[in-house]
Amino acid sequence: MVSRLMGVNSEDGSPQAIWRVIAASAAGTMIEWYDFYIFGSLTAVLSLKFYPPGNETFAYIAYLATFAVGFVVRPFGALFFGQIGDLVGRKYAFLVTLSIMGGATALIGLLPTFNTAGWFAPLALIVIRTLQGLAVGGEYGGAAVYVAEHVPDNRRGLYTSFIQITAMLGLFVSLVVVLLLEQSMPREAFNAWGWRLPFLLSLVLICVSFYVRLGMKESPIFARIKSAGKSSTQPLKDAFTKWENLKQVLTILFGATAGQGVIAYTGQFYSLF
Repeated sequence: MVSRLMGVNSEDGSPQAIWRVIAASAAGTMIEWYDFYIFGSLTAVLSLKFYPPGNETFAYIAYLATFAVGFVVRPFGALFFGQIGDLVGRKYAFLVTLSIMGGATALIGLLPTFNTAGWFAPLALIVIRTLQGLAVGGEYGGAAVYVAEHVPDNRRGLYTSFIQITAMLGLFVSLVVVLLLEQSMPREAFNAWGWRLPFLLSLVLICVSFYVRLGMKESPIFARIKSAGKSSTQPLKDAFTKWENLKQVLTILFGATAGQGVIAYTGQFYSLF
């Protein structure tokens, strides 16, 4: 029965409708990656703002460890918000992750520094970074699933690849924003308060994306399965109680993805120092 329900992926299978789905999904995901990566793009500045002065090496290491927190919790965000998407709907999960990411990123732009608030500053930064990691974990996989459930089966790899591109686009946009701001004001002003602007900019970007996503319809496959009463009530249990499924997840997470992640992120952020 479920396989029959999944036979046709979209009521409107026209190229225009598919590209609208991809554009809306990719734009929001790219903004979330911008929020995620702006944290790393400003490492050289923020490490000295949120950790004790006097030992730059410690400040850099502590800040990079905080940056890493976002990656550590990403899989848990995917599990948590993936379950929400399976139980309530892809669109609802989209809106929640977008709101969490936008709010968390803007809060970084409002945080007091170590000189002002002491150890409250780095502790608050770690909590906020955790929220960012959870949000992007739920967003990234959710966007890929949402697109996949709108497109023909034989084109899923092509169309979902546009979601994968958003990670590098988000990094690129974050670096461009930082560069433009650094060039548009004195270095002292940027170090004093200008670094807050890229984080506060997130509020504008998130509001635009939130408005666009409010107009998105639920995934047609999910809607048909749910209306037929065939949706899972325990998606995590269904996914991980079978060893074959769990083995694939562990192989991907700690196998190819781990190595690729080390190589990619080392190259991306090494030059910032």
